[in-house]
Amino acid sequence: MQLETYISDLLYRYDCVTISGLGAFLTHRVSARLDDNTHAFYPPKKVLSFNEQLQHNDGLLPSYIAEVEKIPYEVAVQKIIKYVKTIKSYLIQGETINFNNIGELVLNNEGKINFEPSYHINYLTDAFGLDQLSCSSIAREVHKEKVVTIEKSVPVTITPEKRKSRPYLKYASVALIALTLGGFTASNYYVNQIEAQNQIAQEEANHQLDNKVQEATFVISNPLPAATLSIEKQSGNYHIVAGAFRVEANSDKKVKELQSLGYKARKIGANKYGLHEVVYASYSDRSEALQALRDVKREHNSEAWLLVKALD
Repeated sequence: MQLETYISDLLYRYDCVTISGLGAFLTHRVSARLDDNTHAFYPPKKVLSFNEQLQHNDGLLPSYIAEVEKIPYEVAVQKIIKYVKTIKSYLIQGETINFNNIGELVLNNEGKINFEPSYHINYLTDAFGLDQLSCSSIAREVHKEKVVTIEKSVPVTITPEKRKSRPYLKYASVALIALTLGGFTASNYYVNQIEAQNQIAQEEANHQLDNKVQEATFVISNPLPAATLSIEKQSGNYHIVAGAFRVEANSDKKVKELQSLGYKARKIGANKYGLHEVVYASYSDRSEALQALRDVKREHNSEAWLLVKALD
């Protein structure tokens, strides 16, 4: 049983996933931050932790397994108990248990479970597609020194301090502005005259066209048969997400790529971060959506995930 796959699916939607007899994986949201030393921007995310004290079965994990595998709830509970016994036996032997996309569990010298989370995946769906961004600092004083050096070799000074020594530039500027305003006024008058003439001609043409239409009689001897188009419209609140793109053209390209592979791909709009989301398909039935998600992960994209969202 791929227990870590079920846990990973639930961590996208819940803040606590309990494994009865072992402990609970917890998440808490961390806001976006900027590192002043490295000038790196980190997007918001969910940080994972593990609490060995929370071992009471809350029913979330076995219910999800029972629904996905189409087995009774009691059978799912027994499978978890058997899996936990295997994990504990390995931990006692000093081995490290790796939960894919979640983290590693290992026993310390005191017999307690230590957890090292996996940092390569972000379970915060609102931040899907956002990566770490680094930028360099701006040395403003250095740039100013370069500008002052360039000003010494050009005929027209740039800095306000040196403009005082060339008063004739002020009068040249005034003259240039006056010429520009005069030309702009004349140009506007000429354009307005042309637009007025065009409007009169357009109204006359429309009047003549209306008269012709009223006088005409249309007779179709062999009308074409009516065509009926059947268009399948996707609906439902369960969407299998293929990716989110900041450039909409890239999302259009992704939709065409997936459609060429036989998927009912489409765009479902932009999220609150302005990223255009592309889905493989949308479903009304939760079980059908979960089955389709497993197929997509196995056949095409292991990073696909299920979004539960009501579209407008």
